[in-house]
Amino acid sequence: MAATASSLSLLFAHPGSRHSSTPQRFDRSHLRFPLRARCASDGGASPSGSTTATRHRRPAEENIREEAARLRGPATTFSAWYEPFPPTSDGDPNERYSLDDVVYRSTSGGLLDVRHDMEALARFPGSYWRDLFDSRVGRTTWPYGSGVWSKKEFVLPEIDSDHIVSLFEGNSNLFWAERLGREHLGGMNDLWVKQCGISHTGSFKDLGMTALVSQVNRLRRAPLSRPINGVGCASTGDTSAALSAYCAAAGIPAIVFLPADRISLQQLIQPIANGATVLSLDTDFDGCMRLIREVTAELPIYLANSLNSLRLEGQKTAAIEILQQFNWQVPDWVIIPGGNLGNIYAFYKGFEMCRELGLVDRVPRLVCAQAANANPLYRYYKSGWTDFKSLVAETTFASAIQIGDPVSIDRAVVALKATDGIVEEATEEELMDATALADLTGMFACPHTGVALAALFKLRDQGIIGTNDRTVVVSTAHGLKFTQSKIDYHDKNIKDMLCQYANPPISVKPDFGSVMDVLQKKLNEYGTIIFIFQY
Repeated sequence: MAATASSLSLLFAHPGSRHSSTPQRFDRSHLRFPLRARCASDGGASPSGSTTATRHRRPAEENIREEAARLRGPATTFSAWYEPFPPTSDGDPNERYSLDDVVYRSTSGGLLDVRHDMEALARFPGSYWRDLFDSRVGRTTWPYGSGVWSKKEFVLPEIDSDHIVSLFEGNSNLFWAERLGREHLGGMNDLWVKQCGISHTGSFKDLGMTALVSQVNRLRRAPLSRPINGVGCASTGDTSAALSAYCAAAGIPAIVFLPADRISLQQLIQPIANGATVLSLDTDFDGCMRLIREVTAELPIYLANSLNSLRLEGQKTAAIEILQQFNWQVPDWVIIPGGNLGNIYAFYKGFEMCRELGLVDRVPRLVCAQAANANPLYRYYKSGWTDFKSLVAETTFASAIQIGDPVSIDRAVVALKATDGIVEEATEEELMDATALADLTGMFACPHTGVALAALFKLRDQGIIGTNDRTVVVSTAHGLKFTQSKIDYHDKNIKDMLCQYANPPISVKPDFGSVMDVLQKKLNEYGTIIFIFQY
């Protein structure tokens, strides 16, 4: 009983309410909050022989938000703010903005980054943060059941839980790609795929959008009462889906700019179904991005693209989840598809924050994988970081990363340099073959995951990633969003592509002999011994 109360007390802990000057003597006793009695029955029989019903842990008329408010402890003293990114020698060293300011750029026109009070967080040992985050996984306790908000102190520490807009995103599966590694990657037995696409709207964008829309919800409500009439984004599909869902949950208008005829129907229908105002524009993503920035400068519409660094605070929690899923052991490599390039910096930020605060002792090497048809970062990397040029991205099956002028180019470079990282590219045939091969070993990967997998194949061939290296490939979206590309591949209906792993359906006459002929042929191809029993 005591052990249960101790673990549950972490769910409601607000470590910033009191600090210890000597972390090695950290006292957790002040973190315990009064807990109501456990269930009267765990399903066992009562003395009379009847089975007693399990009691609610909260009154039936009380929802989980209300329960969290009643059990809330002292207010946190942690804080976060915006600073210019990266700091420049000619900039104002004291330039800083509250997260409650509606600001997207520094005075010099550069990016902003969310900075945390690391000194305050460091007053607690890494072991405390590991235990706290682990204690919240899988709970329904508001808002900690979310994979993002279970790390609230590392995301938006000052936001009131009542303002959080969460669909209990995150906590995504770490898929052991056993067969793919064993049969197709030279016997890799420690290959994993972080399936961020197994989220509410089918992509990793949910992780960032819960943070951003929650902050907008805070700004719109008293006492701040900011005149924000809606939230807008340019999108290649997944961002619009995530924004629309979270705005719908919060009752906030969403406006999305989409490039006409450049996203899948599955992606297009998501914002439409969630009630967003959808503008289909005859331009590419970069053109949509220019327009949304102009519009948000004139209208009270909050910008939701990854230019806004609030998104990255949510996305970085996927890195912390990976560490949790490996019992706080650090993988050797993490391979991430790159388009607008905010996500690779978000992963770096999550890993580095954990290292700096003592949760782990190092960070993994990062690989950014780009489609060859939209590869400005790859070209910059191959130039030795000396000559960045934006480009007009060509059509790629990995449509969500079909971006030629990435907003977060500087962020990506910082992440890659800090981790001795690598940038690799994949042609259309390489990414589609890698996607199909992964599917044939039990996955259902999106084309962007195919880009990352194709990069892995290349790095294995070059001997850069070793057989025994623990490697994580980040899957950014669900394959169901990109079924047309899979249909075309397995129909061998893609121009100038061999589609070597295609597995089309076989037309068979509806009679026993015809079916048997086909099955015997297929089983022979598999090397299966066929036994025919006669009675």
